[in-house]
Amino acid sequence: MDSNITNQQIQRGLKNRHIQMIALGGAIGTGLFYGSATVVKTAGPAITLSYLIGGIIIFFIMRALGEMAVDCPVSGSFSQYAYQYWGELPGFIAGWNYWFNYVVVGMAELSVVGTYMNYWYPDIPTWVTALACLVVVTFINTVNVKAYGELEFWFAIIKVLAIIGMIVFGVAMIVFGIGNSGQPVGISNLWEHGGFFPNGVLGVVMSLVLVMFSFGGVELVGITAGEAENPNKTIPQAINQVVWRILLFYIGAMGVILAIFPWNEIEATGSPFVQIFSHVGIPSAANLLNFVVLTAALSAYNSALYSNGRMLYGLAVQGNAPKFFGRLNSAGAPIIAILFSTAFTLLAVLISYLDPEKVFLYFMALATISIIINWATILIVQLKFRKHKEKTGEPILFKMPLHPISSYISLVFLAVVVVIMAFIPDLRFSLYIAPIWLLTLYIGFKLKTAAKN
Repeated sequence: MDSNITNQQIQRGLKNRHIQMIALGGAIGTGLFYGSATVVKTAGPAITLSYLIGGIIIFFIMRALGEMAVDCPVSGSFSQYAYQYWGELPGFIAGWNYWFNYVVVGMAELSVVGTYMNYWYPDIPTWVTALACLVVVTFINTVNVKAYGELEFWFAIIKVLAIIGMIVFGVAMIVFGIGNSGQPVGISNLWEHGGFFPNGVLGVVMSLVLVMFSFGGVELVGITAGEAENPNKTIPQAINQVVWRILLFYIGAMGVILAIFPWNEIEATGSPFVQIFSHVGIPSAANLLNFVVLTAALSAYNSALYSNGRMLYGLAVQGNAPKFFGRLNSAGAPIIAILFSTAFTLLAVLISYLDPEKVFLYFMALATISIIINWATILIVQLKFRKHKEKTGEPILFKMPLHPISSYISLVFLAVVVVIMAFIPDLRFSLYIAPIWLLTLYIGFKLKTAAKN
């Protein structure tokens, strides 16, 4: 199969700054701004260590994907690589599972939009806000990719500047007492309330599931490869820069938050960022941060829908999805693939109506197990890709560090995260759904093969 086929019509309009911000937009969303409240309850101040461990594994996964994306920059990314280096069935499963993952991620992002709006307008039902946002973001995704990239760039800039501003303000509180009547807060909150490991090492281990969910989205760099203006240059830059920036934002932001506010007083629902500034008596800052976390959720949903449309388009070009999903509008956007993905995301609106309290947790559990399947696929395919390159003697332009040990360590880590999920009641149900989903994909592949023959 010609690996360049997926690029014949998709526009190459994304610059390096667009690609970096798309990846940041996908990864800095509800996981940090909303889900981190639950993670803090699990690990306490030691959550910063959890983010560091998770970040190292993410770096290896990103470099594994980058090694292949620089060699073959296609829209559809690792589904295409799985198809090429592992086989038709893995390629089929990888593509559809990635699509499923970002439908669920989109649902998770939409499900919390209403929570943020309720901070200002408590009488508006969460499902109404979710529906309104779904319509607006879907419209945005039907315009040309450069406009999308520009919008996502500014969406992400808001988040990044807000986090930097919050870190600077937090450090000012810690050192100079600004916002605390001139009394320096110090950093004793990091160990005064039960120690740095208030729930022991087990708390850190259990928190890894939510931490890995938070990092979901960084692999969007690979999805954008087919629309990058200069992939040989922009993909390596984006991958290397995005990883350390995310680590800085997660560890820096959470470190500051837990230094200025006791971890055991953070509520499990709502954004801890907003909670803290409300508690310390800075309502204007709390209002501003609520706007930021609302923007973050919209940005992450925007990135999710973008990747869904491109993955479904790639599947159609491969012959692994109906051909009409490969249809582009006059702006070069995969319109039918986007609208189909949106139709599935409407389920989030329905579940937000039926069970608004636990809706985020449901989607987070499903998103975590599906993203782990995606990441494991990337690592396995990279191992096969490298063997193929060694056999043919072809050069590798962007090598994964510590190969192959880094790939094996990352695969073991992902297996451990799945085992941890089995011990968390609210997340365990996703382990029952995953085999059913994979079996459904296997049957779908067999039906497709039978129809072709």
